[in-house]
Amino acid sequence: MLTPEPSAHEEPPMAPRSSGVALIKSVVKLIRPKQWAKNLLVFAALLFTAGYHHPDLILRSVAAFFAMSMLSSCTYVFNDLIDIKRDRMHPKKRFRPLASGALSKESGVALGTGLLFAGVLVAFGLGKGPIVIAIVYLGMQVLYNWRLKHTPIADVFTIAVGFVLRAVLGAAAIKVLISGWLLFCTGALALMLGFAKRRNEFILQGEDRSSSRESLVHYNRAALDAIVIMFAAGAAMCYGIYTLQSQTAHKYPALILTSIFVFYGITRYILLIFTIDEGGEPADVLFKDRHIIACVILFVISAVLAMSGLRLPILEQ
Repeated sequence: MLTPEPSAHEEPPMAPRSSGVALIKSVVKLIRPKQWAKNLLVFAALLFTAGYHHPDLILRSVAAFFAMSMLSSCTYVFNDLIDIKRDRMHPKKRFRPLASGALSKESGVALGTGLLFAGVLVAFGLGKGPIVIAIVYLGMQVLYNWRLKHTPIADVFTIAVGFVLRAVLGAAAIKVLISGWLLFCTGALALMLGFAKRRNEFILQGEDRSSSRESLVHYNRAALDAIVIMFAAGAAMCYGIYTLQSQTAHKYPALILTSIFVFYGITRYILLIFTIDEGGEPADVLFKDRHIIACVILFVISAVLAMSGLRLPILEQ
């Protein structure tokens, strides 16, 4: 006999405790490895300083990526533990492992603690700078879960700071400076993605939006549309300036070629969220849309070519 799917107003049926493959799937779903795509920002410093020619710097960047992945997954786990009741009122989040009962709270605490120690330990091994950044990141997550997630605007800005810290961690791990314009671009991109996600939630949850995210009641559709466009334009502008005015750009003028793919990728993302209301999970868009995947690949290729000394005589004159 078929059982009807619970509505957004009902708690999902508590899943029986599972073992083996089902348990592993629940753990993977809880730590969200798909979200580790955000942590690729730690490689920005390696890419824009041509540090990929040095194996030791590559290893340090990989370690920074691992540390941030463990720490971000740790925050996802503890966030889900805190939000179990609210998640059960969300049309999609109610099927998360902790909200659905596929994993117990005790398992969540143990997993989150293990991820925390692993991330901190690796960051500590990278030196003073990375461990300080890791602690700041964790502090921001505590503030977010304690209060800021319920405060409109501050909720998304806190998430954006996390993106900027990822880029800073990558630079600290290989001990190089990072351009302010690149940080501005990173922050603006993060704000675009964050407000696009709020827009998607605002539309998806209709009149019941306050039941799963308190800050949503303070937004409206027109404001969210305008904010997303504002930060999309800001991100494109900041990256364009970076490819022209930064010290890296002065040394490698061909870096301007990478801006084509940044502009195209941003435009494609805006098209998706305004035509088919994508944006709920930015990582899903990254992995599913062929245009954006192509932009990422071509961006990396053009950046490597530029950092390898590709000459553009017209620009240099």
